[in-house]
Amino acid sequence: MSMIKEFKEFAVKGNVVDMAVGIIIGAAFGKIVSSFVGDVIMPPIGVLLGGVDFSNLAFTLKEAEGSAPAVVISYGKFLQTVIDFTIIAFAVFMGIKAINSLKKQEEAAPSAPTAPSAQEVLLGEIRDLLKDRK
Repeated sequence: MSMIKEFKEFAVKGNVVDMAVGIIIGAAFGKIVSSFVGDVIMPPIGVLLGGVDFSNLAFTLKEAEGSAPAVVISYGKFLQTVIDFTIIAFAVFMGIKAINSLKKQEEAAPSAPTAPSAQEVLLGEIRDLLKDRK
């Protein structure tokens, strides 16, 4: 099978569209979480730690010289990104956990009882006749 034909089958099945929708929603969710962390969570934490603004926390390795900018390690932004990741990972975990519990409920749901087959009915009658003979 040629690669072009395989790609057409892949694209036609809807996998590409589903993946694109997931990526777009994921990017939007990431922006929401980043805003939540940067604008809602980190300011109160900064106040509790003595008015620290995490976005400005950095180590300066080399001061700015002329037109060359300073070389800094922005560990405050890194901390915000770690908190963003933790919140997103927790949200994904909770979503997957909910889906798995729904699957378990579907598997555990008893199926409707079926009527016994003709062979089972016949065997039951034979069993009853044998009990009556004794």
